[in-house]
Amino acid sequence: MMDRALAMDNLYAGAVDRTLTDEQLAAKARAGDSAAMEELYLRYRQPIFRVVYRSTRNIDEAEDIVQDVFLKAFERLHTFREQSRFSTWLMRIALNLCTDRARMRHRRQELLEREADHKLAWSHPNAPDPIEAARQNAFQEAFYTALDQLPEHHRQLIILRDLEEMDYEEIAQILGVSVGAVKLRVMRARRAFKTKLEPLLRAIGELE
Repeated sequence: MMDRALAMDNLYAGAVDRTLTDEQLAAKARAGDSAAMEELYLRYRQPIFRVVYRSTRNIDEAEDIVQDVFLKAFERLHTFREQSRFSTWLMRIALNLCTDRARMRHRRQELLEREADHKLAWSHPNAPDPIEAARQNAFQEAFYTALDQLPEHHRQLIILRDLEEMDYEEIAQILGVSVGAVKLRVMRARRAFKTKLEPLLRAIGELE
């Protein structure tokens, strides 16, 4: 998949003034300037991939979503009104696509569990064996297992605030809510995450 990413980067390697702001590039891209589109792709492919991968934990799926993000962004450039930063607008598209994919995964999982005559479980279907997790970086496995168990809206907040270390103002712009609302949602997300994580840490001896 890294070869594919490099190939895409090489594809989007047109000549453009790289001192232009995102908003200036977006305006050019809206007018059909392919080099401006290419520069925007190069600027934000990696940051978008990092956030998407932390949400999906699957390289192939993350790469697919990233491509969809830029396809949708370039198709919808006429809707970008510069009321927020281009990076914020782009991140909002990425989070919406992650939410859509998460819903699809949940629906598929429900169907599989119904076919197997099992009740819907909160645990990730591919959760690592506890003994193997303890042998191979147990804390990291516990962390991401707990993260996977969260509802998508909580998981996104943990990723943006605690993993990506975005400030509350930027998250508020991405989600289209007030800073106060973001702080409240982050507090709730952290509380939910703690509830999921603590039993896993106790199981591997990280908590008494």
